Amino acid sequence: MPVQAIAKGVSISPRKVSVVASLVRGRTVADALVILSHTPRNSATSVIKVINSAKANADHNHGYKPDTLRITEISVTPGPRSKRFRPVSRGMAHPYQKRTSHIKVVVDGEMRAAKKPAVSTAKASDAKAAKPVTTKKEAR
Repeated sequence: MPVQAIAKGVSISPRKVSVVASLVRGRTVADALVILSHTPRNSATSVIKVINSAKANADHNHGYKPDTLRITEISVTPGPRSKRFRPVSRGMAHPYQKRTSHIKVVVDGEMRAAKKPAVSTAKASDAKAAKPVTTKKEAR
């Protein structure tokens, strides 16, 4: 069962983020983090954050071994655009768009061995039965 993490509305253009995402597609999480930490692009920090989030989700929520995780899918899709205008000569305005991205990372790996439940000697129902029941009238 693959585990995913999504960062929505990252304020970097999808074209810039896709270049960095293609560097780590199909690699192990450890290799991807090393590659991205040495990549001189601003979008690398956003991709690192999403990969770390997917790694934490797999480790804490789903019981995967963090050393065995591999990036099975990394996709960058365009997010909402903010439309802005730049003032130019002769009282005119030229439009431009501030683009955002959605980054989705899916990781998969080896599951951790399930822990055996501890065997308790005294049951909770026995403890309740041994306790005497008193009412407010008896307590007075």
